[in-house]
Amino acid sequence: MASKRASSGDDQQKLSPSGLPVRQIPGGYGVPFFSPLRDRLDYYYFQGAEEYFRSRIARHGGATVLRVNMPPGPFLSGDSRVVALLDARSFRVLLDDSRVDKAGTLDGTYMPSLALFGGHRPLAFLDGADPCHAALKRVAIRLAAARMCHVAPEFGAALAATLEGVEADLAASGAAEFNKHNMRHMLDFTCAALFGGAPPSKVLGDGAAAKAYKWLAFQLHPLASKAIKPWPLEDLLLHTFRLPPLLVRRDYAELTAYFADAAAGVLDDAEKADPGAIPRDELLHNLVFLSIFNAYGGYKIFLPHLVKWLARGGPELHARLAGEVRAVVPAGGTITLAAVERMPLVKSVVWETLRVNPPVEFQYGRAREDTVVESHDAAYEVRRGEMLFGYQPLATRDERVFRRGREFVPDRFAACSDDERRRLLGHVVWSNGPETGEAAEGNKQCPGKDAVVAVGRLMVAELFRRYDTFAASVEENPVEPVVTFTSLAKAAVAAGHGDGGKA
Repeated sequence: MASKRASSGDDQQKLSPSGLPVRQIPGGYGVPFFSPLRDRLDYYYFQGAEEYFRSRIARHGGATVLRVNMPPGPFLSGDSRVVALLDARSFRVLLDDSRVDKAGTLDGTYMPSLALFGGHRPLAFLDGADPCHAALKRVAIRLAAARMCHVAPEFGAALAATLEGVEADLAASGAAEFNKHNMRHMLDFTCAALFGGAPPSKVLGDGAAAKAYKWLAFQLHPLASKAIKPWPLEDLLLHTFRLPPLLVRRDYAELTAYFADAAAGVLDDAEKADPGAIPRDELLHNLVFLSIFNAYGGYKIFLPHLVKWLARGGPELHARLAGEVRAVVPAGGTITLAAVERMPLVKSVVWETLRVNPPVEFQYGRAREDTVVESHDAAYEVRRGEMLFGYQPLATRDERVFRRGREFVPDRFAACSDDERRRLLGHVVWSNGPETGEAAEGNKQCPGKDAVVAVGRLMVAELFRRYDTFAASVEENPVEPVVTFTSLAKAAVAAGHGDGGKA
């Protein structure tokens, strides 16, 4: 990207195309091996992710484009050095496929073993310009569109089972962990919504979700924290060496066998639609990844955050939501995608959750060419091949874009004009693209974006059709909060769920 110069007397100031001063990127990488190791400890244990970045922004005078080391570091990362983009404006470079190459960058500065994926590189690890990307993305987009009509009924069944488990635990012990039930039933929902047929829990038994979670853990353990105590032991076990794929091979083989049967129709259709475009085995392993990593993994993170913010909203917010839901879906009615489309507050709460707690907090990509990255106040030259990194929560909570950006504002997207809503949604980028955008063969936006938003809306609507209010405790953990219900006040007339009362 070209830049220009403005002169004043003998001084010359290099300017970006937008007229911002071009400056050197502040920060640094320190001493090889030792500095990345120390930064990893800061990131996971001594500061935490958000403070890690905010402290460095403060150290460099408020600059939001910085050179930093990103975990996991030694010995899992060959190179920990990144240029961090920590505001809404600079972050958008990572969404521009013409400027960044995303081959092998899904997990940042390290790449999981391909043995975890049947020897194939999944779609999420391919750059948008890769010919295989277009072929695989076509299948994903067709699948998402064809199965969208199954989302509401299948999610309704899964959520009913989840809430029945929660109510039973509450009745037995006075407390019920939402995450436990969510983890179990969302895998069944994901597979039923995408493929139909018998869910994993019926084919593989009650341990199906545990097998899926174990496989995820073997991919993501270098990014996990606060899972093992004491922390020095965790750092040694999770952040220093790769866990051997051999230890999860049997679980993955059972999951793959399930998907070979459940997704047989999708595999057959893909072979007919694009003969020879994707080998059947490669597509199968991609469908496993899409179903478990992208879809199930996303719901496992997103839904506890959604319940967390609803719990914190308290009875006043609950009364507003219940009123809106019951005005659209009267007692005995069915909650559909069309119904939740007429619930502006429900929609706003879901978008606000995705803004404040995007399910994927990171974006990475390598600069395709020498380029200039602009923040709100300055511009910075980046060289070809440098790894760019964005910490999404700082970008989507940027108070230069969102008023009270660090707060959860339930009606943020309901209490504004259509033009303002569209402008704000352009900066809600949890899906690797703006909420106003669409997945396409040549971009990296999530093909399941609309399904995720729909599931969030369905969940809020169903909660406040069943219950007037609820209370829950929240334990904030990396990745997902642990939400424990402590009370549920059933609706006075609980449509289809018996008499009102307390659970």
